[in-house]
Amino acid sequence: MNNSPQNTETTSGKDPDSFTRKVLKALGIVLGALLLIILIGRAFNVLLLIFAGVLFAVFFRGTAHVLSSRTALSGKWSLAIVAVGVLALITATVWLLAPQVIEQVNALSEELPKATANFRDRVAHYKWGRKLIDEAPTMDSLLENRGTWLQQSLGVLSTTFGVLADLYVVLFLGLFITAQPGIYRRGIVLLIPLPRRARAREVLDTLGSTLYKWLLGKLFSMLVVGVFTAIGLSLLGIPMALVLGLLAGLLSFIPNFGPLIALVPAVMIAFLEGPSQALYVVLLYVGIQAVESNIITPLVQKKMVEIPPALIIISQLLLAIFTGTLGLILATPIMVVVMVLVKMLYVHDVLGDENVEV
Repeated sequence: MNNSPQNTETTSGKDPDSFTRKVLKALGIVLGALLLIILIGRAFNVLLLIFAGVLFAVFFRGTAHVLSSRTALSGKWSLAIVAVGVLALITATVWLLAPQVIEQVNALSEELPKATANFRDRVAHYKWGRKLIDEAPTMDSLLENRGTWLQQSLGVLSTTFGVLADLYVVLFLGLFITAQPGIYRRGIVLLIPLPRRARAREVLDTLGSTLYKWLLGKLFSMLVVGVFTAIGLSLLGIPMALVLGLLAGLLSFIPNFGPLIALVPAVMIAFLEGPSQALYVVLLYVGIQAVESNIITPLVQKKMVEIPPALIIISQLLLAIFTGTLGLILATPIMVVVMVLVKMLYVHDVLGDENVEV
Protein backbone atom coordinates (compact mmCIF):
# COMPACT_ATOMS: atom_id res chain seq x y z
CA MET A 1 0.00 0.00 0.00
CA ASN A 2 1.62 3.24 -1.20
CA ASN A 3 0.86 6.36 0.91
CA SER A 4 3.47 8.68 -0.54
CA PRO A 5 3.05 12.45 -0.01
CA GLN A 6 2.69 12.97 -3.75
CA ASN A 7 -0.32 10.66 -4.00
CA THR A 8 -1.89 12.17 -0.89
CA GLU A 9 -1.56 15.70 -2.37
CA THR A 10 -3.03 14.62 -5.68
CA THR A 11 -5.99 12.82 -4.14
CA SER A 12 -6.79 15.73 -1.86
CA GLY A 13 -6.97 18.04 -4.89
CA LYS A 14 -4.54 20.59 -3.48
CA ASP A 15 -2.41 21.17 -6.55
CA PRO A 16 -0.04 24.11 -5.91
CA ASP A 17 0.12 24.96 -9.60
CA SER A 18 -3.68 25.06 -9.89
CA PHE A 19 -3.97 27.31 -6.82
CA THR A 20 -1.29 29.64 -8.19
CA ARG A 21 -3.08 29.88 -11.52
CA LYS A 22 -6.33 30.81 -9.76
CA VAL A 23 -4.60 33.50 -7.71
CA LEU A 24 -2.90 34.93 -10.80
CA LYS A 25 -6.18 34.86 -12.71
CA ALA A 26 -8.00 36.71 -9.91
CA LEU A 27 -5.15 39.22 -9.66
CA GLY A 28 -5.26 39.77 -13.42
CA ILE A 29 -9.01 40.41 -13.32
CA VAL A 30 -8.62 42.94 -10.50
CA LEU A 31 -5.75 44.73 -12.25
CA GLY A 32 -7.67 44.76 -15.53
CA ALA A 33 -10.72 46.24 -13.82
CA LEU A 34 -8.58 48.93 -12.16
CA LEU A 35 -6.91 49.80 -15.46
CA LEU A 36 -10.32 50.02 -17.14
CA ILE A 37 -11.61 52.33 -14.41
CA ILE A 38 -8.52 54.54 -14.70
CA LEU A 39 -8.82 54.62 -18.50
CA ILE A 40 -12.49 55.57 -18.36
CA GLY A 41 -11.73 58.24 -15.77
CA ARG A 42 -8.98 59.76 -17.90
CA ALA A 43 -11.02 59.57 -21.10
CA PHE A 44 -14.38 60.57 -19.60
CA ASN A 45 -14.32 64.02 -21.20
CA VAL A 46 -13.81 62.36 -24.57
CA LEU A 47 -16.78 60.08 -23.87
CA LEU A 48 -18.87 63.16 -23.04
CA LEU A 49 -17.91 64.75 -26.37
CA ILE A 50 -18.92 61.54 -28.15
CA PHE A 51 -22.25 61.59 -26.30
CA ALA A 52 -22.81 65.22 -27.33
CA GLY A 53 -22.15 64.22 -30.94
CA VAL A 54 -24.69 61.41 -30.58
CA LEU A 55 -27.29 63.92 -29.31
CA PHE A 56 -26.59 66.07 -32.35
CA ALA A 57 -27.11 63.05 -34.64
CA VAL A 58 -30.26 61.93 -32.79
CA PHE A 59 -31.88 65.32 -33.38
CA PHE A 60 -31.13 65.35 -37.11
CA ARG A 61 -32.06 61.71 -37.72
CA GLY A 62 -35.21 61.99 -35.61
CA THR A 63 -36.42 65.09 -37.44
CA ALA A 64 -35.63 63.50 -40.80
CA HIS A 65 -37.57 60.37 -39.80
CA VAL A 66 -40.62 62.45 -38.83
CA LEU A 67 -40.45 64.28 -42.17
CA SER A 68 -40.10 61.10 -44.24
CA SER A 69 -42.91 59.33 -42.36
CA ARG A 70 -45.34 62.17 -43.06
CA THR A 71 -44.35 62.79 -46.67
CA ALA A 72 -43.37 60.76 -49.72
CA LEU A 73 -39.72 61.77 -49.36
CA SER A 74 -37.01 59.17 -48.87
CA GLY A 75 -34.83 59.09 -45.79
CA LYS A 76 -31.82 60.62 -47.56
CA TRP A 77 -33.84 63.49 -49.04
CA SER A 78 -35.52 64.13 -45.70
CA LEU A 79 -32.14 64.24 -43.97
CA ALA A 80 -30.77 66.64 -46.59
CA ILE A 81 -33.80 68.93 -46.26
CA VAL A 82 -33.55 68.93 -42.46
CA ALA A 83 -29.81 69.69 -42.54
CA VAL A 84 -30.24 72.52 -45.06
CA GLY A 85 -33.29 73.83 -43.22
CA VAL A 86 -31.53 73.96 -39.85
CA LEU A 87 -28.48 75.60 -41.44
CA ALA A 88 -30.70 78.16 -43.19
CA LEU A 89 -32.58 78.86 -39.96
CA ILE A 90 -29.35 79.42 -38.04
CA THR A 91 -27.96 81.63 -40.83
CA ALA A 92 -31.15 83.72 -41.02
CA THR A 93 -31.28 84.09 -37.25
CA VAL A 94 -27.65 85.21 -37.10
CA TRP A 95 -28.14 87.61 -40.03
CA LEU A 96 -31.24 89.19 -38.48
CA LEU A 97 -30.17 89.30 -34.85
CA ALA A 98 -26.37 89.56 -35.04
CA PRO A 99 -26.22 93.38 -35.38
CA GLN A 100 -28.52 93.89 -32.39
CA VAL A 101 -26.83 91.18 -30.35
CA ILE A 102 -23.33 92.55 -31.04
CA GLU A 103 -24.47 96.07 -30.18
CA GLN A 104 -26.11 94.93 -26.96
CA VAL A 105 -23.15 92.74 -25.99
CA ASN A 106 -20.85 95.73 -26.39
CA ALA A 107 -23.26 97.81 -24.34
CA LEU A 108 -23.39 95.05 -21.74
CA SER A 109 -19.60 95.06 -21.41
CA GLU A 110 -19.73 98.82 -20.83
CA GLU A 111 -22.69 98.78 -18.46
CA LEU A 112 -21.53 95.98 -16.16
CA PRO A 113 -18.66 98.05 -14.65
CA LYS A 114 -21.10 100.93 -14.16
CA ALA A 115 -23.55 98.56 -12.51
CA THR A 116 -20.80 97.31 -10.21
CA ALA A 117 -19.81 100.89 -9.28
CA ASN A 118 -23.46 101.79 -8.73
CA PHE A 119 -23.85 98.77 -6.48
CA ARG A 120 -20.80 99.84 -4.44
CA ASP A 121 -22.18 103.36 -4.04
CA ARG A 122 -25.54 102.12 -2.84
CA VAL A 123 -24.25 99.58 -0.33
CA ALA A 124 -21.71 102.11 1.01
CA HIS A 125 -24.56 103.72 2.94
CA TYR A 126 -24.72 100.67 5.19
CA LYS A 127 -22.21 99.46 7.74
CA TRP A 128 -22.06 95.95 6.31
CA GLY A 129 -21.69 97.48 2.84
CA ARG A 130 -18.69 99.59 3.85
CA LYS A 131 -17.07 96.51 5.39
CA LEU A 132 -17.66 94.60 2.17
CA ILE A 133 -16.12 97.39 0.08
CA ASP A 134 -13.08 97.61 2.37
CA GLU A 135 -12.43 93.90 1.95
CA ALA A 136 -12.84 94.03 -1.84
CA PRO A 137 -9.61 94.34 -3.89
CA THR A 138 -8.69 97.87 -4.99
CA MET A 139 -7.35 98.89 -8.39
CA ASP A 140 -3.84 99.30 -6.96
CA SER A 141 -3.85 95.76 -5.63
CA LEU A 142 -5.08 94.51 -8.98
CA LEU A 143 -2.25 96.32 -10.75
CA GLU A 144 0.28 94.89 -8.31
CA ASN A 145 -0.91 91.43 -9.27
CA ARG A 146 -0.95 92.10 -13.02
CA GLY A 147 1.26 89.07 -13.58
CA THR A 148 -1.32 86.84 -11.99
CA TRP A 149 -4.05 88.52 -14.01
CA LEU A 150 -2.04 87.94 -17.19
CA GLN A 151 -1.79 84.26 -16.36
CA GLN A 152 -5.52 84.13 -15.67
CA SER A 153 -6.24 85.91 -18.95
CA LEU A 154 -4.11 83.42 -20.83
CA GLY A 155 -5.95 80.64 -19.03
CA VAL A 156 -9.30 82.08 -20.11
CA LEU A 157 -8.00 82.37 -23.69
CA SER A 158 -6.86 78.76 -23.74
CA THR A 159 -10.20 77.70 -22.25
CA THR A 160 -12.03 79.58 -25.00
CA PHE A 161 -10.01 77.83 -27.69
CA GLY A 162 -10.65 74.54 -25.91
CA VAL A 163 -14.41 75.15 -26.00
CA LEU A 164 -14.27 75.98 -29.71
CA ALA A 165 -12.26 72.82 -30.36
CA ASP A 166 -14.82 70.78 -28.42
CA LEU A 167 -17.65 72.29 -30.47
CA TYR A 168 -15.75 71.45 -33.65
CA VAL A 169 -15.35 67.83 -32.53
CA VAL A 170 -19.01 67.52 -31.51
CA LEU A 171 -20.19 69.00 -34.82
CA PHE A 172 -18.17 66.64 -37.00
CA LEU A 173 -18.91 63.61 -34.83
CA GLY A 174 -22.60 64.41 -35.13
CA LEU A 175 -22.35 64.81 -38.90
CA PHE A 176 -20.52 61.50 -39.35
CA ILE A 177 -22.98 59.62 -37.14
CA THR A 178 -25.92 61.32 -38.86
CA ALA A 179 -24.66 60.34 -42.31
CA GLN A 180 -24.28 56.60 -41.54
CA PRO A 181 -25.91 55.67 -38.23
CA GLY A 182 -26.43 52.05 -39.28
CA ILE A 183 -22.70 51.32 -39.21
CA TYR A 184 -22.34 52.35 -35.57
CA ARG A 185 -25.61 50.69 -34.56
CA ARG A 186 -24.57 47.38 -36.13
CA GLY A 187 -21.16 47.67 -34.49
CA ILE A 188 -22.73 47.97 -31.05
CA VAL A 189 -25.13 45.08 -31.69
CA LEU A 190 -22.27 42.82 -32.85
CA LEU A 191 -20.74 43.11 -29.37
CA ILE A 192 -23.87 41.55 -27.83
CA PRO A 193 -24.36 37.73 -27.61
CA LEU A 194 -26.59 36.33 -30.38
CA PRO A 195 -29.61 35.52 -28.18
CA ARG A 196 -29.72 39.13 -26.91
CA ARG A 197 -29.17 41.03 -30.17
CA ALA A 198 -32.86 41.52 -30.90
CA ARG A 199 -33.30 43.00 -27.42
CA ALA A 200 -30.23 45.20 -27.96
CA ARG A 201 -31.77 46.64 -31.14
CA GLU A 202 -34.99 47.32 -29.24
CA VAL A 203 -33.09 49.11 -26.46
CA LEU A 204 -31.13 51.24 -28.95
CA ASP A 205 -34.34 52.21 -30.77
CA THR A 206 -35.99 53.18 -27.48
CA LEU A 207 -32.96 55.22 -26.43
CA GLY A 208 -32.98 57.10 -29.73
CA SER A 209 -36.70 57.91 -29.63
CA THR A 210 -36.57 58.92 -25.95
CA LEU A 211 -33.58 61.22 -26.43
CA TYR A 212 -35.24 62.78 -29.47
CA LYS A 213 -38.43 63.51 -27.53
CA TRP A 214 -36.36 64.93 -24.67
CA LEU A 215 -34.44 67.19 -27.06
CA LEU A 216 -37.65 68.50 -28.65
CA GLY A 217 -39.12 69.22 -25.23
CA LYS A 218 -35.98 70.95 -24.04
CA LEU A 219 -35.70 73.09 -27.19
CA PHE A 220 -39.34 74.14 -26.80
CA SER A 221 -38.73 75.01 -23.15
CA MET A 222 -35.62 77.03 -24.05
CA LEU A 223 -37.58 78.93 -26.70
CA VAL A 224 -40.38 79.80 -24.27
CA VAL A 225 -37.96 80.91 -21.54
CA GLY A 226 -35.90 83.03 -23.94
CA VAL A 227 -38.91 84.76 -25.56
CA PHE A 228 -40.75 85.40 -22.29
CA THR A 229 -37.58 86.74 -20.65
CA ALA A 230 -36.80 89.11 -23.53
CA ILE A 231 -40.40 90.39 -23.64
CA GLY A 232 -40.59 90.78 -19.86
CA LEU A 233 -37.30 92.68 -19.65
CA SER A 234 -38.40 94.95 -22.52
CA LEU A 235 -41.65 95.75 -20.74
CA LEU A 236 -39.69 96.57 -17.58
CA GLY A 237 -37.46 98.90 -19.59
CA ILE A 238 -34.27 96.94 -18.88
CA PRO A 239 -31.50 97.61 -21.42
CA MET A 240 -30.12 94.77 -23.57
CA ALA A 241 -33.28 92.70 -23.15
CA LEU A 242 -32.57 90.72 -26.34
CA VAL A 243 -29.14 89.53 -25.22
CA LEU A 244 -30.32 88.77 -21.69
CA GLY A 245 -33.30 86.84 -23.06
CA LEU A 246 -31.07 84.88 -25.44
CA LEU A 247 -28.72 84.09 -22.56
CA ALA A 248 -31.61 82.95 -20.36
CA GLY A 249 -32.94 80.69 -23.11
CA LEU A 250 -29.58 79.05 -23.79
CA LEU A 251 -28.74 78.54 -20.12
CA SER A 252 -32.14 76.98 -19.42
CA PHE A 253 -30.72 73.87 -21.12
CA ILE A 254 -28.99 73.32 -17.77
CA PRO A 255 -31.69 72.62 -15.15
CA ASN A 256 -31.44 74.18 -11.67
CA PHE A 257 -28.13 76.02 -12.22
CA GLY A 258 -28.63 77.62 -15.65
CA PRO A 259 -31.43 80.03 -14.62
CA LEU A 260 -29.40 81.19 -11.61
CA ILE A 261 -26.40 81.96 -13.82
CA ALA A 262 -28.61 83.85 -16.29
CA LEU A 263 -30.14 85.91 -13.47
CA VAL A 264 -26.86 87.50 -12.33
CA PRO A 265 -26.14 89.87 -15.28
CA ALA A 266 -29.83 90.80 -15.56
CA VAL A 267 -29.96 91.88 -11.92
CA MET A 268 -26.69 93.79 -12.24
CA ILE A 269 -28.01 95.75 -15.23
CA ALA A 270 -31.38 96.34 -13.56
CA PHE A 271 -29.57 97.78 -10.53
CA LEU A 272 -28.57 100.73 -12.73
CA GLU A 273 -32.25 101.65 -12.93
CA GLY A 274 -32.73 101.23 -9.20
CA PRO A 275 -33.21 98.55 -6.53
CA SER A 276 -36.92 98.27 -7.33
CA GLN A 277 -36.13 97.35 -10.95
CA ALA A 278 -33.69 94.71 -9.77
CA LEU A 279 -36.43 93.26 -7.57
CA TYR A 280 -38.86 93.22 -10.50
CA VAL A 281 -36.29 91.37 -12.61
CA VAL A 282 -35.86 88.74 -9.90
CA LEU A 283 -39.64 88.31 -9.71
CA LEU A 284 -39.83 88.06 -13.51
CA TYR A 285 -37.21 85.31 -13.64
CA VAL A 286 -38.81 83.43 -10.75
CA GLY A 287 -42.22 83.66 -12.44
CA ILE A 288 -40.90 82.39 -15.77
CA GLN A 289 -39.13 79.49 -14.09
CA ALA A 290 -42.32 78.67 -12.18
CA VAL A 291 -44.26 78.53 -15.45
CA GLU A 292 -41.54 76.43 -17.06
CA SER A 293 -41.32 74.01 -14.13
CA ASN A 294 -45.04 73.64 -13.36
CA ILE A 295 -46.67 73.93 -16.79
CA ILE A 296 -44.23 73.38 -19.66
CA THR A 297 -42.10 70.61 -18.15
CA PRO A 298 -45.08 68.45 -17.00
CA LEU A 299 -46.62 68.74 -20.48
CA VAL A 300 -43.34 67.72 -22.09
CA GLN A 301 -42.69 64.87 -19.64
CA LYS A 302 -45.94 63.14 -20.63
CA LYS A 303 -44.11 61.85 -23.72
CA MET A 304 -40.71 61.18 -22.21
CA VAL A 305 -39.09 59.36 -19.32
CA GLU A 306 -39.61 60.98 -15.92
CA ILE A 307 -36.49 61.74 -13.89
CA PRO A 308 -36.77 62.59 -10.18
CA PRO A 309 -35.42 66.14 -9.59
CA ALA A 310 -33.08 64.91 -6.85
CA LEU A 311 -31.40 62.52 -9.30
CA ILE A 312 -30.84 65.37 -11.76
CA ILE A 313 -29.19 67.54 -9.10
CA ILE A 314 -27.02 64.65 -7.85
CA SER A 315 -25.88 63.78 -11.37
CA GLN A 316 -25.14 67.45 -12.10
CA LEU A 317 -23.03 67.82 -8.97
CA LEU A 318 -21.10 64.59 -9.55
CA LEU A 319 -20.39 65.23 -13.22
CA ALA A 320 -19.54 68.89 -12.57
CA ILE A 321 -17.01 67.86 -9.91
CA PHE A 322 -15.32 65.20 -12.03
CA THR A 323 -15.61 66.67 -15.54
CA GLY A 324 -16.43 70.37 -15.19
CA THR A 325 -18.86 72.41 -17.28
CA LEU A 326 -19.40 69.79 -19.99
CA GLY A 327 -20.57 67.27 -17.42
CA LEU A 328 -22.95 69.82 -15.90
CA ILE A 329 -24.45 70.52 -19.33
CA LEU A 330 -24.90 66.86 -20.30
CA ALA A 331 -25.96 65.52 -16.89
CA THR A 332 -29.69 65.47 -17.67
CA PRO A 333 -29.55 63.62 -21.03
CA ILE A 334 -27.13 61.15 -19.46
CA MET A 335 -29.70 60.50 -16.73
CA VAL A 336 -32.33 59.97 -19.44
CA VAL A 337 -30.15 57.20 -20.90
CA VAL A 338 -29.51 55.69 -17.47
CA MET A 339 -33.23 55.63 -16.61
CA VAL A 340 -34.13 53.90 -19.89
CA LEU A 341 -31.39 51.29 -19.45
CA VAL A 342 -32.36 50.58 -15.84
CA LYS A 343 -36.04 50.16 -16.69
CA MET A 344 -35.51 47.99 -19.77
CA LEU A 345 -32.48 45.89 -18.80
CA TYR A 346 -33.04 45.55 -15.06
CA VAL A 347 -36.69 46.15 -14.19
CA HIS A 348 -38.10 44.44 -17.29
CA ASP A 349 -35.50 41.76 -18.05
CA VAL A 350 -34.11 40.88 -14.62
CA LEU A 351 -37.04 41.59 -12.29
CA GLY A 352 -39.65 40.63 -14.87
CA ASP A 353 -41.86 43.66 -14.14
CA GLU A 354 -43.32 44.62 -17.53
CA ASN A 355 -45.82 47.05 -16.01
CA VAL A 356 -43.20 49.80 -15.64
CA GLU A 357 -43.40 52.14 -18.62
CA VAL A 358 -40.23 53.42 -20.26
